[in-house]
Amino acid sequence: MKKLMDFLEKYFMPVADKIGNQRHLLAIRNGLISIMPLTIVGSIFVIFLNLPIDGYDQMIAGFRPILDIPFRFTVGIMGLYAAFSVAHYLGSSYKLDPLSSGLLAVVGYLISVVTPVRVTEDVKNVISAGNYLSIADIGSTSLFGAIVAAVVSVEIYHFFVEHKITIKLPATVPPAVLKSFEALIPAFVIMMLFWGLRYGLKFDMNSFITLLVSPLKHFMVGNSLFGGLLTVFLIQLFWSFGIHGENVLGPIIRPMWDAAILENMDVFAKTGNAHALPNIFTEQFLQWFVQIGGSGTTIALAILFLTSRSKFAKQMGKMTIVPGLFNISEPLVFGTPIVMNPILVIPFILSPIVLTIVSYIATITGLVPMMMAKLPFTMIGPIGALMSTDWSIPAAILNVVNILIAIAIYYPFFKIFEREQLTIEAKADAEA
Repeated sequence: MKKLMDFLEKYFMPVADKIGNQRHLLAIRNGLISIMPLTIVGSIFVIFLNLPIDGYDQMIAGFRPILDIPFRFTVGIMGLYAAFSVAHYLGSSYKLDPLSSGLLAVVGYLISVVTPVRVTEDVKNVISAGNYLSIADIGSTSLFGAIVAAVVSVEIYHFFVEHKITIKLPATVPPAVLKSFEALIPAFVIMMLFWGLRYGLKFDMNSFITLLVSPLKHFMVGNSLFGGLLTVFLIQLFWSFGIHGENVLGPIIRPMWDAAILENMDVFAKTGNAHALPNIFTEQFLQWFVQIGGSGTTIALAILFLTSRSKFAKQMGKMTIVPGLFNISEPLVFGTPIVMNPILVIPFILSPIVLTIVSYIATITGLVPMMMAKLPFTMIGPIGALMSTDWSIPAAILNVVNILIAIAIYYPFFKIFEREQLTIEAKADAEA
């Protein structure tokens, strides 16, 4: 075990660290994280529209179109927000004007994915003549197109600024005006590029990108058990070395996670059936069924620590049980520590793998629904599982059962750790 860990630390972790801090991947990760509040609020309205109360559907039937609006203008146009936020962070990393970066990305994105529809005659009580944009074009299905549009737009902007191909004004001009004119030539080039691709060459960038990433999406996020297990294993492996696993993989997998849950939410909003959604392995699946109490299902270890005869372990249990209830594992991971600990790192990796298999079987057999909402990760486990699966009581029960399974997996390793701590404490008391 030690040789393996030394090998990974020497050869594997430096590469992983470089990937996790790469400029473009970092901007993608931060950009998607920044729009999380909108996704969460949109999810709350989806839940609100589907409360498990007899007669509730009939009660809100007349208001449903209005109550659906917050969802449509958050989750329903998530691609638009993603294009702006990713470009904002990438532009900032180049020391470009973040606002101009975001706006240039938005216009490039809209030109590349949205085709205006012209209605020539009024349809009474339905629609008036004019030009319309379908919000379906800028939802979860175009998330990857939004990311590419953001990266390409900012790189063009950066190229022109770096080579000083901009309109120059006197230094006495207000900064806002200076920045606007600095972005004028890049704006023209970006608009012409995306317009030429979409309408000159008839190239649908979003469809092309979606086609390219679809095999990886279905492998790591969709319904592939092996892909789900690989994702979980890599997250735990990074954490074992003290590196935030989700942050390292986030730039690569977060766009897929977000696209997957947004797709589930969109389908659920149309069908109301949480058992027939497109994706099993969403981030929420991991949050409520696997990473309970934080990465490594560490709530189980916190509970065991509370029962320990070791003063250190019991104190750690008292200090970490409350953060663990809200899915914050860092105090336990670094305080125990689990990082680089040859005893506790085994159940730290093994527990999530076992729970992934158990939860996958429970899902494909129909015992629990799929995830149809995105809630704050600090939600207490059973409640998060209940609400994220359209109020499924079996999902909440599975959350509790998985904690018990994790306790069973951790127990023998906990006893070894406890024995070592008792020896250390007895020696310290004797010396005192």
